[in-house]
Parts: sequence; C-alpha cells; structure tokens
Amino acid sequence: MSHPTETQSTAVRQTAVRCTRGGPISAEPRINDRIRVPEVRLVGPSGEQVGIVPLAKALELAQEYDLDLVEVAANARPPVCKLMDYGKFKYESAMKAREARKNQAHTVIKEMKLRPKIDPHDYDTKKGHVVRFLKQGDKVKITIMFRGREQSRPELGFRLLQRLADDVADLGFVESNPKQDGRNMIMVLGPHKKKTEAMAEAREAQAARKAGRQPGSAEESSAEETTEEPAEA
Repeated sequence: MSHPTETQSTAVRQTAVRCTRGGPISAEPRINDRIRVPEVRLVGPSGEQVGIVPLAKALELAQEYDLDLVEVAANARPPVCKLMDYGKFKYESAMKAREARKNQAHTVIKEMKLRPKIDPHDYDTKKGHVVRFLKQGDKVKITIMFRGREQSRPELGFRLLQRLADDVADLGFVESNPKQDGRNMIMVLGPHKKKTEAMAEAREAQAARKAGRQPGSAEESSAEETTEEPAEA
C-alpha cells in the first residue's frame, strides 16, 4: 500500500481549509433575478393567493406592479414568493426591531448597604434610594454590614431590614428573606410594578413635563398678565 507523499498531504489540508473557510451565510432572502427556480407559489401585494406560476411570469408581474419578487419561504415546494416593496419592508422591519429593543425590559438588581446602628437621617436617605429603585421596577439587594462587636447582635440587622421592608411595602415585597452571609445580612426586595410598566409611566411623565413647559400656553399668558398688572395704591 502506497502512502501519500508530503506534497499530497499538504494539498489535502489546503483543500480542507478552503472547504471549511467561507463567508457568512446571508440571512437576506433572495429577490428578483437571484431566485433560481422554474416556478413559485406567488402571493400578491395585498396578501392574495395568486397560485403556482412560472418564475418568468412572477418577475413580469413584479415589473408590472413596480415591486420586488421576494422569496419568503425558500424550503416550500415550490418556494413561496411575494410581491412587495422590499426596501420599504426592510425599513419597517428595522424600525419595529428598534422599537422592540427600546421597550425591552431588563430587570436590574440595585444594592444598598446599611449599618445596623444607622443614623436616622442616613436611614431616610437610603430609604429614598430604595423607593426610587422600586419605582423604576428594579430589584434591590439590601446589605447590613456588621463590624466588630456588632456581629454578636444579628437581631439589630434583622429588625432594621424588617423596618425597611415595612416602610416600602406599598412599592415592593420581600423576595428573599433576611439571611446571614458571613459578616453581612442580606435581603432582596422585589418591585410590585413590572419594569415595562415603570418605563411606560416614566415616558408618560416626561411627555407631560415637556407639554407643561410649552411656551405661550393659556395658563402662562394669564399668569404674565396678572404679574404685569400694576397694583392699586
């Protein structure tokens, strides 16, 4: 049995590389003269079923309507093609995808750290942040940090977490009960409001603020007239 030479082995490897190396497969559908089948199942511009027609006839109709012939189901037998304005279709699809990404809700876990013997003013400040996070539809991880002798008084952290949960009960709920994690105690609060709802309300509030700042409104005009009217002696 003859063994392949080094030159032959190199050629085989190069051929294999050429076979596996290729450009990315296009996700774009075939349109117009790139469609290479003898006949297609044609769908009209308004979605009406035209039926199975020769490719030449489908291309002729596309030219007559000043539209594109687009292959929408390549694996069907025969392939399904539709008459449409492909440029307009791509643009509208891109806008829909952009709007979907804009409205996509990503739940974020915020973190707030407190000390077991926190000052009342600091507590109010921290609680304000938690309220804001919950209103935005985000979860909040509350961490109580114990230091030194405080580690022997875990009940201080537990009571503080319970107090905070009660103070924000109208906006969120305890998703993960307080538990010890080394020198810390952790609790997770979840929002009652979904992220998508919070985003929608924020956009409505922003639109309302912009509308309220419109110059020349009736309220502003009457206010200006009132302030400009001289006071009686």
